Amino acid sequence: MSSPSPTFSLPPQKVAFSGLLFDMDGTIIDSTAAIEKHWEAQVLLIGGELGVDPKVILETSHGKRSIDTLKLITGPEKANWECTLPRHKSHVKHMEGLLPKLYGNDATEIPGARALLDSITSAKAPWAIVTSGTTPLVTGWLSVLKLPRPEHLVVAEDVENGKPDPTCYEMGRDKLGLKRGDEILVLEDSPAGIQAGKAAGCKVLGVVTSHTVEQIIAAKPDFIVQDLSSVKMAGFEDGKVTLEISNALDLQ
Repeated sequence: MSSPSPTFSLPPQKVAFSGLLFDMDGTIIDSTAAIEKHWEAQVLLIGGELGVDPKVILETSHGKRSIDTLKLITGPEKANWECTLPRHKSHVKHMEGLLPKLYGNDATEIPGARALLDSITSAKAPWAIVTSGTTPLVTGWLSVLKLPRPEHLVVAEDVENGKPDPTCYEMGRDKLGLKRGDEILVLEDSPAGIQAGKAAGCKVLGVVTSHTVEQIIAAKPDFIVQDLSSVKMAGFEDGKVTLEISNALDLQ
């Protein structure tokens, strides 16, 4: 007899943290449609002779830095942060900066994201965005969607290796003035990001927005919810932000 499927049915629980570290795409916003158009254009721009199907790129690029994806399809010699030749427009920061400008109508908020960010920002609770996107991409999306902007960002060009390497979340923790051992919550949608947060010594909340429930379970976050509508700020006192997490996945 097969075991029943896990359900999102756990009663509300309150948990306190010294700081919150948010991934961006898939956690705060869903820009899948924009990214698909972006990569279709980029594959044509950097050479149709490569014979790379944009859909194949999409299957492997979520949660990863564009520069790492470009290294795979063009080779490391053509994957650079900045434009190095006149009128050469295929470099990462330039092409990612165009994404919100060209495809702003193709991105949507993850349910519950705006309310959660508004509440923690109003309370002046410590939080940061830690993302595989570049600075122009992140600031562009925050501006287009008029979402709260954190005091601290950790972006793709800040680290040598992207997720699942934990360096990005270690940098985020440091920027909040916290240390390993403090209760810090990472909010993530990708297995690579969940693994990075766990390796950095943080608690991790996984949202099932871009990957299957099975993939999120396999990454072993501490909490699993469908989206951020299940996460609300319950208070901020003595340097601790208390979250109420409801309808989390019941693995029993």
